[in-house]
This record gives sequence, C-alpha cells and structure tokens, in this order.
Amino acid sequence: MNMNIFIIEDDPLLQEALREGLSQWSYEVSYPSDFSHVMDAFVEHRPHLVIIDIQLPRFDGFHWCREIRAVSKVPIIFLSSRDHPTDMVMAMNLGADDYVQKPFHMDVLLAKVQAILRRTYTYEEASSDVMEWNQALIDLKSGEIHKDGTTIGLTRNELFILSVLVRSNNKIISRHELMKMLWDDDQYVNDNTLTANITRLRQQLTSLHLAEGIVTKKGLGYMAVTL
Repeated sequence: MNMNIFIIEDDPLLQEALREGLSQWSYEVSYPSDFSHVMDAFVEHRPHLVIIDIQLPRFDGFHWCREIRAVSKVPIIFLSSRDHPTDMVMAMNLGADDYVQKPFHMDVLLAKVQAILRRTYTYEEASSDVMEWNQALIDLKSGEIHKDGTTIGLTRNELFILSVLVRSNNKIISRHELMKMLWDDDQYVNDNTLTANITRLRQQLTSLHLAEGIVTKKGLGYMAVTL
C-alpha cells in the first residue's frame, strides 16, 4: 500500500505543486476539504505523514498540530514562510518532526519526507522490544516510557534520539552523527531542529526525573548517563 501524506495548506497553487511532486514518488496525497473540520479529514485518511502550514483559515497550524498530537504520533513537517526562531521552537515543542521554510526546493522536501518515513516505519517494525534505563522502561513499540507508575509518550524523533543515546552505553554521540541517523543526510537539516528535539526530549523526561540523564558535552555531542 502506498503511503498517504496529508497536506494542511490553503494555497491552491502550492497544494497542487506538492501533490504533483509527491505523486511522482507514488505517495498518495490527501487534504482537508474544510478548514473547520481538519481532524475529521485526518481521521478519515489515516495518513502516514502530515505537512502543515502555520497560517491557515480559522485556526493556525499550531492548533492543528496540538489536535493531531493528542490522538496520533504520525510524523509532522511544518512548511511555512515564517522564519522567526520562536516559530520553529513552538513547532518542535508541540511535537513536530521538522520545519521547512518557504520558499523551498521540492527535492529537499522530498528528501526529508523520505528520510522521516523510512526512519519512522522501518524502525517501528523492527522495534518490538523494551529497553531499561535508570529504572525506567522504554517501550520502543508504543513510544512510551514507564517509571514509578508514571507514563509519558514521546514523538518518533524523541524516541529515536533517546534509544540511540541509551544504546551508546555512556558513550558520546556527536551532533553530526545524530543528524545523519535522524535525517540520513545532514545537508538537509537545520541545526536548530536537532537542538529543539533534544530540548523537548529533556522537557518530556522531567516528569520522570530523568532529564539530567541526557548530558550535553560541549563541542562533542550528547550522551545518556546512569543517574
């Protein structure tokens, strides 16, 4: 079955350009027909990935990202002409996987889409085990961490980063290595995207008292340590 990409974009010309570009790679493309009922269309199409603009009719992209994250861990890419750093930080804090600024090259967007889909669904199929770290259980299948009766859910990027660091057995993983593993080719990655993902991962781990388990080694990278 071809993968479905759900596009929440109100510019008809860009919408068509995205449909043409993605369809060439055999992706199915769907859209909401009514920007007041985006979630109804999302549930109907059950997409494998969402591309979303910030400036939309009725409610902005941040609103719909929150709504999607409340019910799904599907990968989300923001596509926006807004270039202020706070917009990217907001998107990542809401659980987005990437942020692409307009204008953009279709080849770059396609590379990001392909890398995220490959990482998400290949990794998901291979990850049926549970990892233990600092008295917490990391369920790689569900994307949840359980500790002392508390459970939190991670996005796919956050889960991938944490699993890589935990498996490194107290060894430092450089930013370059992480970006290569996350996005396959770091030439397509804004360095702020990795920083935002690490920041959100630490925020998520705070409720389990595990945030200090992710350590930054200045100029070297990151490592997961035993507390």
